[in-house]
Amino acid sequence: MNAVDVIVEDEAWNTIEGKNRLIEQAIAAADAEISDALPGVIAILLTDDAAMSELNARFRQKPQPTNVLSFPASEHTVNHLGDIALASGVVMREAGDRALPPADHLRHLIVHGFLHLQGYDHQDDDEALVMEEIERRALARLGLADPYRDNAGGGMDADE
Repeated sequence: MNAVDVIVEDEAWNTIEGKNRLIEQAIAAADAEISDALPGVIAILLTDDAAMSELNARFRQKPQPTNVLSFPASEHTVNHLGDIALASGVVMREAGDRALPPADHLRHLIVHGFLHLQGYDHQDDDEALVMEEIERRALARLGLADPYRDNAGGGMDADE
């Protein structure tokens, strides 16, 4: 079981009604798809593009905003699985570009970030296929469409 702590740093996120509940549901759906999922507290930072640019520059040497970043906790940390940060501007633009409700795109990115906290990655094609299949199943649990069906190359727009 995971506890979720949502920190809203950018008021733009308040346009998504029931965001805390949606985030918790997305984590529960992803957790249900992993037989050996690690439990723990997850901090979710809902921030703006400027703050995300700083995080991306500091931790990935890429000084621009990205949709989601995941920070797994140290193996020596007790009861903390890790942190997930999301950038409001990027997420809202991507949702608009894909004609998706922002709430649906948020849930997909939460599932994606949670899988990173569980040790999944998409650095090569085989890893990406495994991760995307888990995402598809978790999103189906939430009643959401396959986000990769029209994307021949698969994968997210931004690496986290």
